[in-house]
Amino acid sequence: MARIFRRPRHLHPVAELNITNMVDLGFTLLVIFMIATPLIQQEQTIPINLPTESKHPQDKPPPETDFQVIAIDRSGSFYFGAKRVSFAELSSSLGAVASRPKPPIIRIRADLTLQWQQVVRVMDEIKKHNLTKITFDTESK
Repeated sequence: MARIFRRPRHLHPVAELNITNMVDLGFTLLVIFMIATPLIQQEQTIPINLPTESKHPQDKPPPETDFQVIAIDRSGSFYFGAKRVSFAELSSSLGAVASRPKPPIIRIRADLTLQWQQVVRVMDEIKKHNLTKITFDTESK
């Protein structure tokens, strides 16, 4: 006759928890957060105040304020005032405007679908001529 050498099973709650796997998971998450936190902090250190649309009409500038409009249409053509100009002519026009005793405020009007590089190119040209008063025209809904 064969004998069975097994202990009888008793149904009782296990009072011992194996927490090795939870400790490994905790250390893994700690390492991931230690690596990721400096990257997140670098991105959030840039102070940006996002523009909001005003609920009331803005005050009109004084009548003696001088504005010069630079417009860029969808195809990338430049306009100084109402006149279509090349980029070289725009640069010389900005030079003439910058030589005035009281430089005007430059208004940039760019098409919504325009490639951003075109606007940056105009901004670089404005900065070359030390014109510091710049506004961007937007459309309110």
